[in-house]
Amino acid sequence: MIDALGNPRSVLLLGGTSDIGLAVVERLSPERTLEVTLAARPGPRREAAADRLHRRGHRVRTIDFEATDLDAHERVVEEAFAAGDVDVTVLAFGVLGDNEVSWQDAAEAVRVATVNYTAAVGVGVHLAQRLKAQGHGVLVALSSVAGERARRSNFVYGSSKAGFDAFFTGLREALRPFGPRVVVVRPGFVTTKMTEGLQAAPLSVTAEQVAEVTVDAVRTGKETVWAPQPMRWVMSALRHVPAPVFRKLPL
Repeated sequence: MIDALGNPRSVLLLGGTSDIGLAVVERLSPERTLEVTLAARPGPRREAAADRLHRRGHRVRTIDFEATDLDAHERVVEEAFAAGDVDVTVLAFGVLGDNEVSWQDAAEAVRVATVNYTAAVGVGVHLAQRLKAQGHGVLVALSSVAGERARRSNFVYGSSKAGFDAFFTGLREALRPFGPRVVVVRPGFVTTKMTEGLQAAPLSVTAEQVAEVTVDAVRTGKETVWAPQPMRWVMSALRHVPAPVFRKLPL
């Protein structure tokens, strides 16, 4: 279990090659050894992620995980919890996609929706049952400010994150009586592999900065956080901008 100082002993990273996810794991316990389970596709990226954590002194095992293989989700979760309770679970898989392709290509739009929303819901339900049974633990759900109001530039991705955000915000309330907590993290533009080649937006952050906000929330009991924090007020203002004005903004 997480100790009185907020230090976990075991972590499950779903999306085990995620820049943000790996940064969260590293910041969760910079000095203590963690039992880390990386759930990701097999291959060089997963091997590199495991080696990165090994070199920091953590004990790492890997599980094959493909988000779009919905029938395998229960097996993945059962395997992840087979060694015992999991203190912190980080749900960090997702795809950005190309909005101009996605809104005109049904197959691509469905792919984005499946990975970012449908798969997250499927995994989330299985995780919830395990967390409910163990009676403790923190589930970190990496959402996005893109889900707070649809924008012309990324509404396919944004719509998938809106559903993601609503599901995990609701799951928090469903799990509350049983002990586990759900932390929803809403980053703005993050400079990672997923956004490589894109022009950084104002208030952009690094994976390490998102990890800092996330770990602080895990330790202090915060339930919804933004990275960077000012994005909370930016998005609050944008949600109330009238549609005729909003569509003229360079978003």
